[in-house]
Amino acid sequence: MRLIRGMAGAVLLAGTGLAVHPAHAQQPGFHRHDVLQHDLSVPGREVVQVRVDFDPGAVSVKHSHPGEEIAYVLEGTLEYEIEGKPPVTLQAGQGLFIPAGANHVARNVGKGKASELATYVVRKGRPIFVVAD
Repeated sequence: MRLIRGMAGAVLLAGTGLAVHPAHAQQPGFHRHDVLQHDLSVPGREVVQVRVDFDPGAVSVKHSHPGEEIAYVLEGTLEYEIEGKPPVTLQAGQGLFIPAGANHVARNVGKGKASELATYVVRKGRPIFVVAD
């Protein structure tokens, strides 16, 4: 089961081209697009931005990141479940802070496509996406 979730997580990240994971296929229902990757003035840290498009009903695997994530909903309606907190539903124009290492799930709960701009402030050289146990 862990192998299957790990593969699903790897597939979710695919296509970013950000040297964050070697996989090259995308998870069905998700389309990730590179926006930016740049070193920060803090040694060993970088910022990574990706646009993630969610097909109707698409749900991510439970995962975390080795740094903070700022999710900004560009289109549609997304629900975020951060471990230990009640779910939060966001519409286009709303944002959410996800703490480093917090396991979470994102799902499209609207009727059409949904999109987010995910900004990660992470440790350089580490996988940006870690599938939860």
